Amino acid sequence: MRVLIVHCRYQQRGGEDAVVDSEVDLLRSAGDQVELFERYNTEIAEMGQASLAMQTVWSRPTRAAIKAVVERFQPDVAHIHNTFPLISPSVYSALGDLGVPIVQTFHNFRWLCPQAMFLREGRVCEDCLGRAPVPALIHGCYRNSRLQTAVLSAMLVVHRYAGTLAHHVSRFVALNEFCRRKFIDGGLPAHKVVVKPNFVDLPEPEVRTRKGILFVGRLSPEKGIRVLSGACAAVPEADVRVAGEGDQADLLAGLGNVRLLGSIDPAMVREEMLGAECLVMPSIWYENFPRTLVEAFACGLPVIASRLGAMAELVRDGVTGLLFDPGDASSLADRMRWALANPARMREMGANARNEFETHYSADENYRMLISIYKDAIKEARGSHAR
Repeated sequence: MRVLIVHCRYQQRGGEDAVVDSEVDLLRSAGDQVELFERYNTEIAEMGQASLAMQTVWSRPTRAAIKAVVERFQPDVAHIHNTFPLISPSVYSALGDLGVPIVQTFHNFRWLCPQAMFLREGRVCEDCLGRAPVPALIHGCYRNSRLQTAVLSAMLVVHRYAGTLAHHVSRFVALNEFCRRKFIDGGLPAHKVVVKPNFVDLPEPEVRTRKGILFVGRLSPEKGIRVLSGACAAVPEADVRVAGEGDQADLLAGLGNVRLLGSIDPAMVREEMLGAECLVMPSIWYENFPRTLVEAFACGLPVIASRLGAMAELVRDGVTGLLFDPGDASSLADRMRWALANPARMREMGANARNEFETHYSADENYRMLISIYKDAIKEARGSHAR
């Protein structure tokens, strides 16, 4: 199959960029031909605000560039990941006009919420779900800026009422059933929204002595760092290692039982996961499908997660990990104490997590699902053109 991947890379590399790279490698390793159409958000620094705003809503350069790529590569299907802001939604109509079937993966809730996380002032907020994003504009939800939120809101309103996605995209990929329901609630046609999780390609973990609790991720408010800090302070006997950097590192820096590892490479993250007793995910937003979670499962590492959104679906309480009340440091502390007091049960949950990975999140299973989605998208597009 000839697959055109479309992605606007972030200024700071994160899980979404890693997922795109993994899927490209997966397709190529199976013998499929892949062409990448990319923009880099580092270009934003060289752009004026007016130009950036216009490109966010509709990018003429994207239409011209994508046409040249399609004419040269002749893809069977286009798989779009992130268009914000430089590629813009103009890519959908450009590909549609050229007769290329489109698959869109949603890695966040940008199409439903300008802030992308359904989070405002430290709490879950769905005020813009299924309606014009006026509340986001009032509160300046995107980067605390009404001006920047207005640009994003304009993009959403223009393309929602034009039916840009619903008309041109043959299949939408949500990362789990929770997210699928949100996108349907937001107005997308249910028969086009399918579930395909993230994956990693990691071997069976070797047997090791495991000790301590691990956190991996950005040290930012939505990741629940304040919750983690409170729990660590309440459980001083816990040995907690933290891999990541961010604005809230200072909340953890003064705790004697916390070791800050800073930003470490993927190989070192895996080493940490192989040596830990459990991974903690105290996020206070829904989380679409944290790649860290599937990496933990692949390493036989049970997960202690907030009982919130997709995490409550992905982590089976008492089977592949433990769930706690979101935003509640004392609830997390209770789970941490239980984990430390029951190492045999945690090892059993780790084995269950690895089994869950092999059944649902392996590279082979993900490839099968991905190709099936592409074939369905091609079939849908052909039927639409025939009508």
